[in-house]
Amino acid sequence: MSKKVAVVLSGCGVYDGAEIYEATLVQLRLDEAGIEFQCMAPNVDQMHVINHLTGEEMKEKRNVLVESARLCRGKIIDLAKANPADYAAVIFPGGFGAAKNLCNFAVKGPDMQVNPDVVKFVQGMHAQKKPIGLICIAPAMAPKLFGKGVKCTVGDNADPAADAVRAMGGDHRGCPVDQFTIDEDHNLITTPAYMLAGRISEASAGITQLVNAVIQRM
Repeated sequence: MSKKVAVVLSGCGVYDGAEIYEATLVQLRLDEAGIEFQCMAPNVDQMHVINHLTGEEMKEKRNVLVESARLCRGKIIDLAKANPADYAAVIFPGGFGAAKNLCNFAVKGPDMQVNPDVVKFVQGMHAQKKPIGLICIAPAMAPKLFGKGVKCTVGDNADPAADAVRAMGGDHRGCPVDQFTIDEDHNLITTPAYMLAGRISEASAGITQLVNAVIQRM
């Protein structure tokens, strides 16, 4: 079986795409472990574009796949063309792009829908019992991807995102920034990262734990 890990990105930049530190840390930890990886992203328009200097919305369009390519030196493929059989695991970094471009959780909350290519790929991995890692806000998709009762974390049990996970039937688990949770039934590993982190080293602690757990289960 392939030992290559799929890394699913959602654009470039915390407010409208993948969180850059999280995406970089995932790739770094995999590389340090000697694990080959392939970045991928949906070939769709971003929900919107945010000026990261001012926080204001910009009147322009950007493509999620094109923007995600910035985070991996252009070595990326269209998620729709990825075959779950070619990968031993998948990891989703967070950032608002996970809640805006991979699904519409940012605007629909518990009534959200997940991008069909994300659903197809994750459920294909799950059917083969391969490990799946969701970071930061990405675990909010877990109830839609795996069904009611799935165990996951976005960090603080009092966070509105945790309330939304419970509203969708998920079993939210409180988790410190430097740790992770595992749902053994679904081979799902989740960690809060910048849902709780105040600095890159704090995000790194939990992401390192998650990547190690994913690798151990490959």
